Amino acid sequence: MPTRHSPDVVIIGAGVVGAACAYYAARSGLTVAVVDRGPVAGGTTGAGEGNLLVSDKEAGPELDLALLSTRLWRELSAALPPETEYEPKGGLVVAPDEPPLQALRTFAEGQRKAGVTAAEIPADRLAELEPHLAPGLAGGFHYPQDAQVQPAQAAARLLAASGAALHLGEEVTAILRGPAGAVRGVRTPRRELLAPAVVNAAGTWGGEAARLAGVHLPVLPRRGFVLVTEPLPRVVRHKVYAADYIADVASGSAALQSSAVVEGTPGGPVLIGATRERVGFDRSLSTEALRRLAAQAAALFPVLAGVQVLRAYHGFRPYLPDHLPAIGPDPRVPGLHHACGHEGAGIGLAPATGALVAAALTGAEPPLDPAPFRPERDFGPADAPTQEQQS
Repeated sequence: MPTRHSPDVVIIGAGVVGAACAYYAARSGLTVAVVDRGPVAGGTTGAGEGNLLVSDKEAGPELDLALLSTRLWRELSAALPPETEYEPKGGLVVAPDEPPLQALRTFAEGQRKAGVTAAEIPADRLAELEPHLAPGLAGGFHYPQDAQVQPAQAAARLLAASGAALHLGEEVTAILRGPAGAVRGVRTPRRELLAPAVVNAAGTWGGEAARLAGVHLPVLPRRGFVLVTEPLPRVVRHKVYAADYIADVASGSAALQSSAVVEGTPGGPVLIGATRERVGFDRSLSTEALRRLAAQAAALFPVLAGVQVLRAYHGFRPYLPDHLPAIGPDPRVPGLHHACGHEGAGIGLAPATGALVAAALTGAEPPLDPAPFRPERDFGPADAPTQEQQS
């Protein structure tokens, strides 16, 4: 017979978004339990690069969320242990010729109006920021607000600081509901966690968690690969990527897309991401994806052409058709909240997501307008469940 526990809120998912929800809920005075069928950061978080980006987001709700998170990550960096490896290294977006550079100018102008710091760097000054960058580029934009964390450590340290009761290796098999339909907790093979609120922070499995509560949320997995080089001296100082990465982030295409994001790490290896493709939960290795990443990274930084790649890893980003996460209470099921669908930006957007969820749980004033992230919104023509979602 499963044992019973009664926190104020149960969070499904021990990735960085679930951890941030636990942290801010606990700071608001709630008792929290976190349940995950795997370990801490065992899903999308553990397969991420730790990007905290404003540079790739156009003016709008997601950028507002990113700017709030940027401020909150700075606060967290002072409160969490140094193992989180928070590094405000800044980003550099480069253009090969004049047309994409002009597009970056227009993009940056909209961002500045929203509060982003973006400085144009002419071609003859790019080497001041990145001495090993390929010659012949038309110019770029420097984003000092971009930063990085070690994602698995960030999730673990947020959970530890929250004081949440952790139930790892336990899959949620049911979301419990009362006679009137309101949430009253979750069931796992080992226990029932009874609570008046449940937060769906299940990442790429957010659609499945929603179905356990009887609602539809069209979360799809989007596979991505990352290359890890041998340890090197600091040959890459910032997060560096080409302008076409921004278009890839905003694209809804299911086909393989790749645009190298290159960055050094405190430990020495260079991380090279990122690809995107919708192939369900297919975990097979794509040599084409790896080949493209390596070629694009070497084109940006010729010094990397002869560097050994030690390993490659991949994971699945939780994709929603309109490219905005679902955050907040679900009016279709009282007591059910969502915090998923961030795609590749979940690590960067986690603190603001946690703060929004905590405000909704406690009835506090939200730190920004939550309306664009409503989980019951119309996601557009791709909203219907598909075979890809079930695979």
